[in-house]
Formats: sequence, C-alpha cells, structure tokens
Amino acid sequence: MTLTSRISPLLALNARLHFTLSSGSFLFAFTALNALLYQYPLYHFAIQELAPIGLPALLTLLTLFLLVMFVSLLFIGLLTLISHHLLKPVAMFIVLGNALALYFMQTYQVILDKAMMGNVFNTNTMEAGSYFHPSLLLHVLLFGVLPVLLISRIKVRATPRLRLGGALLISLLIAAGGLYANAASWLWIDKHARQLGGMMMPWSYVINAARYQSEKMLQTREIRLLPDAHFVATAQAAQQKTVVVLVIGESARAANFSLYGYARDTNPQLKQEGAIALANARACATYTTAALQCILAQVDTSSTLLHSDEALPSYLQRNGVEVMWLSNNWGEPPLKVQSYLRADDLRKTCSGAGCANDEVLLSGLAERIAQSKNDKIFVVMHQSGSHGPDYFHHYPNDAAKFSPVCQSVQMQECTPDSLVNAYDNTIFYNDTVLSKTIKLLRAIPNASSAMLYLSDHGESLGEHGLYLHGTPYALAPQVQIDIPYIVWLSDQFKQHKTLNSNPFTHANHAQQTVFHSVMGAFDMRSEIYDAQLDIFNAPSADTQAVKIP
Repeated sequence: MTLTSRISPLLALNARLHFTLSSGSFLFAFTALNALLYQYPLYHFAIQELAPIGLPALLTLLTLFLLVMFVSLLFIGLLTLISHHLLKPVAMFIVLGNALALYFMQTYQVILDKAMMGNVFNTNTMEAGSYFHPSLLLHVLLFGVLPVLLISRIKVRATPRLRLGGALLISLLIAAGGLYANAASWLWIDKHARQLGGMMMPWSYVINAARYQSEKMLQTREIRLLPDAHFVATAQAAQQKTVVVLVIGESARAANFSLYGYARDTNPQLKQEGAIALANARACATYTTAALQCILAQVDTSSTLLHSDEALPSYLQRNGVEVMWLSNNWGEPPLKVQSYLRADDLRKTCSGAGCANDEVLLSGLAERIAQSKNDKIFVVMHQSGSHGPDYFHHYPNDAAKFSPVCQSVQMQECTPDSLVNAYDNTIFYNDTVLSKTIKLLRAIPNASSAMLYLSDHGESLGEHGLYLHGTPYALAPQVQIDIPYIVWLSDQFKQHKTLNSNPFTHANHAQQTVFHSVMGAFDMRSEIYDAQLDIFNAPSADTQAVKIP
C-alpha cells in the first residue's frame, strides 16, 4: 500500500468533518489527548524503571499523567483566557512539534533537555538533511499534519472568561490534589527529573528551548580580550618556523581506536607514524558547540552556556601567530583569524575522491604554509569526522575496510555489526586523513611542527538503547565522554620539547589542556598561561613524562 493510498481516505474523512466546540471543551479535550497520545517516551521510560508493575508503579504513572495535565492546563489555559483565538494555532503548533519530537526521541533515544535544544538550534541545513528518512515524512503526516487538519475543521466558540477561569481553577485544584495524594511518587520523580523533563510533550522542547535562548540572550556577546602575550626567546624560535595543527574530530570515541586497545586495527598509519595516544582524555560536553568552547577556552567552561572570553585562535592571531581555520563542520565560537575557509571554498580547487570528505581540509594547505612569511603558524582543521546517523557518507569507497555496513539513517533498522562496521570505517578513514596531515608537516623544510588531534565528544552505537550523542552529561555513557587525544611531534620539535603526561592524571577535562599546550608549543606566555595544563611543559622532579620515541 502506497503512502498516498493510506492518507487519501483520512483526508477525505477530514474534509467531511465539522465540529463546533466551546473553548473550554476544546481545551480540556486537547490537553487530555495530549497527555494520552503524545507521551509514549515518558510512560515507556517510567514503566521500564518502575518494573515490576504493581500498585505503587500504577500510582506513579497516574501522577505523571496528572502532572502533564496540570502543566498543559496551566499554560494553554492562560493563553485561552487571553484570547480563545490563540487556542487552535497553539494546538496546531503543539501537535506538529510533538510529531517531530517523538520521531527523533523514538528513533535515536534522545532526551530534549536544554543542551539538546541548543544542539537543535546549532544544527545547519546539511546536518539536518542527513537525518531524513521516508519514515520521518510518514510519521509527521500521521501524527502531525492530519491532527492539524482535523483541528482546522473545528470551530471554537468562546467560553465566558469567568466560567472558563472557574473551570480551570477547579481542574487545577483536582489535579494538584491528585498530585498531593500521590506524594510518595515524588521521590521517584525527583530522582529522574532530568529524564522526565526532557520527555514531557510539548513542554520538554518548549521550555528547554526557551531556557536555552534566554540564557543565550543574557550572555554578553562582547568578547573579553585576554591579557597580552609575549614569546620566550629560545634557540628553536630563532632558527625554525613553528607550525602547530589542531585537528578537531567529530563524534570519535576512544573505544574504537586501536591505539587505545580496540581489537580492530583502525589506526594502522598513525601507529606507523609514531603518534602518541594520551590516556584518560574526556570531553567536557556531549555536543559540538559546548565541546568546541571547552577546547578553545583557557578555563573550564563545562558549566557555562556561552563563554565570552577570547577563543584560542583569536588570541593567537592578535598576538602575532598566523591562524588558518579550515572547517568541514560548524559550531565554533566567534573568531577573528587571518584565514577562515569552509570545505565548500576548498572544494573549488580540490581534486580527487577525498574532496567529498575530510581530506578536502588538506587541499592547498602545504602551499599556504609555504607562502606564509610568519614564523609561527597555527592551523585548525575542524572535521565532519564520524558524525551520524549517516556514517556511510563520511568516508570514500576505498576506506570501506569493514563490511557489511549500515546504509540507513534509521539505525535501529541495521544489525549492530553493520552499524559498528560503518562507524569503524569512519575511524579507519580518519587514520588516513591524520597520516596525510603528518606527512604534510614532515615535508615542511626547517620547521618544528606538531599535530594535536582530539574529538569534540564520543558517540553511542546502540549501547543501552542509545544512539548518536547529546545525552545530558550527568546521564551520558562513557562512550560519549571518553575521547581520543593523539599527538604527533616532528624530530625538530622533540629536540626542544618533552611530552608531559601530568595533566592527564589530574585534569577533569583534558580538552582544557589544548589552550595552554598550544601556547607552550609556540613558547608563548602571559598571566593566563598554566604550565600544569601544558602537555609540552618540561617535567619537574615529581612529574612523570612520556619520552618521545
């Protein structure tokens, strides 16, 4: 049966339906249906957590139903008291929003908390398109468009405000009484408040979107300049050009890197190049914008929505380092750099199969470095990496080492093995990109060079029913937090620097070491420089160091 044959009878029925309801009747009917029909993730989570189901569990489920009703009546009822003309548009918005939210919650097991809504607002068109699947269209038609058409056939007659207000007050008192009577359930609800708050439709995405945007507006967008820096005079600085490349990966988890003990050989070229995998590296967030903020900030920003201090690339540029930002992704903080090139710009002069993927970031880079008259160059390559759900689009055909691969954005449709195969191919391809970066740096004449690679966050591949990333940090599994942090140094660099492992034995967020380590690589100093977070800082007597082979 085609989609058209399924929908046509419903559309024909809708065309014949006409209702007239008072605003009070519409309000109570809509909130009840919303509490019954659009709360599957909420009730499913509760049933799983409360099993086995007995009287206490049933009372908790009743409490959740009353809570949804209470919140919905309160917010939608207040809008209805302002004007009954608001009721239908608000109801249409809610069912469309619920349809979209439910699809992504059920497909990818996400929770729509404040952080996830920030992720939604920072998703661009290309990334959004990667989530499209025909089932999304069918889902939105059945659970969004058709209810909207049905609502459009209802004529809402105004209920006198005094009568409506009285009915609302009585209903809210009844709901509050039911919530109070089931007070024993509140300990369980409080324990799981974060999950429940991200599942209650529509208030999960409405309230958390408002929270995210309000906090964003409260943050000043005037960037606070950091203290001026100077450079320490060294033999290295006098004799050689220094080039540091920071490669920021996307959704790469340490668990799937052979350099971290993974059974599959996903990093053969990095191993051959002598790259060092630093242990105990952790992301400070499970979504890109917050993680990028951490990587490029001089302090821990894990609890800050928008950090207003000058980011590392801007700080380096202002203090005399030439900065090149090359991006096949998005979500970076405000930047002031000499060169900012997106993948689309680079593809205009790029040739070869790799131009469709992260190799495009290397296009023309050797020439730009050679043409620079600056003796200190900092390059950031922001990859698309292993971003899901379309892992199979993130590597060329010749990098498909593991098969068969999942070729659907509906990840539950794939076998666990095929999903992991597709993901591992992205890691195997990334090994090629990083190896080519190292070869490029090694070929620069008379230069001291270093490459730092770390991911913004990890990824879930179906473990515990979770996919992708963005799970609230306090609830996130380790695979979304444990990230690869890999360093390669040229022979010239190793003549002057020692890799210090000390930050990885005490730092809660290894991403914070990037700022101070890049400063250290350039022999750059200011009052904000923290030697304890510089992985190239010469070890003290009580500091363990990793000797560079």
